[in-house]
Amino acid sequence: MNGFAKTETQKANEANEATKLFSAMSLNKDNKTKIITDFKVHSDDTGSPEVQIALLTSRIGSLTEHLKEHRHDNHSRRGLLRMVGRRQRLLKYLRRKSLERYKMVMEKLKLKKS
Repeated sequence: MNGFAKTETQKANEANEATKLFSAMSLNKDNKTKIITDFKVHSDDTGSPEVQIALLTSRIGSLTEHLKEHRHDNHSRRGLLRMVGRRQRLLKYLRRKSLERYKMVMEKLKLKKS
């Protein structure tokens, strides 16, 4: 087996780590800093589409977990829908500007193509 092929265990571990990072995590300072360092394009980057998409994905995951418990929280549900729409627009922009960067973000965040 060559050095580039990943075993099923490695793939499962990466998927599990990504799920932990973006699902039930509140966006505190340490987590936000970690996400920014993982997705930044250059050293001073905090606002590139990649970073914005990753931060939105984190917030969407935590709000999704909240809504599983609080099913009738329609105000939060509206906020979730706005975040999902914003992430879709950013992904569309990134796909239009740089297909390589788009594919990298989709793969890193384990997002499905919409």
